[in-house]
Amino acid sequence: MRNKFTAIAVIALILAKPMDVTAAEGKDGVAAVVNGKKITVSEIKKGYDENQQIKSQMKFDDFYPKALNVFVNSDLVLQAANVAKIKDTATYKDQIKALEDELARRVFLERAVSKAVTDAEVKKLYEQYKKEFKQEKEVKARHILVDDESKAKDIIAKLNKGEKFEDLAKANSKDSQSDLGYFNKNMMVKEFSDAVFAMKKGDRTKAPIKTQFGYHIVEVQDIRESKPLSFKEAEPQIKAMLTQKSIADVIGGLRKDGKITEYALDGKEIDTSTLPQ
Repeated sequence: MRNKFTAIAVIALILAKPMDVTAAEGKDGVAAVVNGKKITVSEIKKGYDENQQIKSQMKFDDFYPKALNVFVNSDLVLQAANVAKIKDTATYKDQIKALEDELARRVFLERAVSKAVTDAEVKKLYEQYKKEFKQEKEVKARHILVDDESKAKDIIAKLNKGEKFEDLAKANSKDSQSDLGYFNKNMMVKEFSDAVFAMKKGDRTKAPIKTQFGYHIVEVQDIRESKPLSFKEAEPQIKAMLTQKSIADVIGGLRKDGKITEYALDGKEIDTSTLPQ
């Protein structure tokens, strides 16, 4: 398949103004002829079908004229490059070699990872995670953060008179994100955690909480015991961890079995036995 949808081309397709054109089958299945070379509608349709981001944003009829322009320009540049015999240049050959080497490394590691990151191993680690999971108290809260204690006390007074927390947060808080979500005691600085975890659901600070960040006015919205992630939530993290371990194991094994001599900038040999693998 033609790999013509670069990041720049995709952005251009999304931002460009749609043309009032309907593309059904082109002219006998041909979208364009560029210096005698055909570009087919099916090529453009395939590019559209394989790009879910674009497919979710526009219909094929709107996509077609924009993509056609990209395909035509791409062929024109390629044809000009062929006339200039770019593929015979040392620069081209060096870059092809670099791409081939990188592809070989990637495929080799992907094969090694596929053997290590199996469904059985992922499920095994998930069950281990659930077994070792320790419940702890979590608080869901929102806060308003200001620099001045008197300002914090003034906000508390306004809250006590019935003004809305969201409105006061929007107008006064240094932190654009007033909703802190759920967090455990170790996720926040000690002064903040000590005060908040002594509160009950629905409580609001009667006095500002001072931390290194300023003065906080906090409202506790919920308290719960933490639960382990579901398998669906944990699966991507477990796979990522197994992938990293697999790659590290492969490279570590290659280093161990290989005959490697490394030199420092001063020309002295480096003792690699003391280096982390």
